[in-house]
Amino acid sequence: MFFLLEGEDKVTKARAGVVRTDHGEVETPIFMPVGTAGSVKGVSQQLLETEVKAQIILGNTYHLYLRPGREVLEKAGGLHRFMGWDRPILTDSGGYQVFSLTDTRKITEEGTMFSSHIDGSKHLFTPESVVEIQRVIGSDIMMALDECTPYPCDYTYARRSMELTHRWLERGWEHFQATEPKYGHRQVFFPIVQGSVYPDLREISARTIREVPAEGYAIGGLSVGEPVEEMYRMTELVCDLLPREKPRYLMGVGTPVNILESIARGVDMFDCVMPTRNGRNGMLFTHEGIINIKNRKWADDLSPLDPQGPSLYSTYYTKAYLRHLIISKEILGAQIATIHNLSFYLWLVKEARLKILSGEFAAWKEEMTEKLGKRL
Repeated sequence: MFFLLEGEDKVTKARAGVVRTDHGEVETPIFMPVGTAGSVKGVSQQLLETEVKAQIILGNTYHLYLRPGREVLEKAGGLHRFMGWDRPILTDSGGYQVFSLTDTRKITEEGTMFSSHIDGSKHLFTPESVVEIQRVIGSDIMMALDECTPYPCDYTYARRSMELTHRWLERGWEHFQATEPKYGHRQVFFPIVQGSVYPDLREISARTIREVPAEGYAIGGLSVGEPVEEMYRMTELVCDLLPREKPRYLMGVGTPVNILESIARGVDMFDCVMPTRNGRNGMLFTHEGIINIKNRKWADDLSPLDPQGPSLYSTYYTKAYLRHLIISKEILGAQIATIHNLSFYLWLVKEARLKILSGEFAAWKEEMTEKLGKRL
């Protein structure tokens, strides 16, 4: 069994479970730090384990394909061995780059043609080739190739894009079944629901992809600029349609409040660059709210970053010291802020899990969301 559902909240739709992979178990709800090119920026694999307490990380097929490339990864025995990480890895298929690299790609029925952001060379990603690349990477969970539509997006384009994603899914699933893992551990394949913010398209997409007997399902095309209430509405609609016994992964989301609201709607897995990228730029997520450490008010504040923080980095270093490092552009500042934010995110989903299992999630979530959205 890939996914074991251990408990469900009686007031909300929140769930607690366990995802089982050959590289270890992952307790859900879970947040996956983003390690785009085989590295979570500024954080060693040892610190990911000891301070962040990450159970699974995310890599990106597009970036790993370009650098270090398939030959190096295969020679190393896959990404786990290449980067020295023996816990689970999930890889995005490159579908997000269809959205983010609009000036350097062309979409056809065959796939997506990219111009490399490194040297301008041309590369075609097809539903079959991204399966092959993810076989070489050796991720525990691989994603289907999809098109992530922008916001706003007119209905005609959203429907056409969704239908293309479904046709790509059929080809990708067929190729996944026809190929084998390269390194002796099991790999699973997640289809992706699309449909922009149109309820009828989201319903069609959810009903279509759930016909694929995959081990889990993802919700894509959200957190791309749409109003947050639209994101929550689409997320809940899709979760209600996806199989109860399979994990649900909401791609690219989000703030701590976004995560708690999405857990309440039935999501199990999350990833986002926000804790790392925003941390490097001086934004801290804490138990009491959001801190912009660059603000002058923190210059002589010698209190810990977050007295209740789960990491030594959160309780040992002071706001004044971190502000000094960030303002001075010292590398250590980016590392401290990143580790603090990631450990907070991992604490948050772990605490949500405990509250779901104890029957206290709904009240706890209301209390936390009121705090977490505040600017301090």
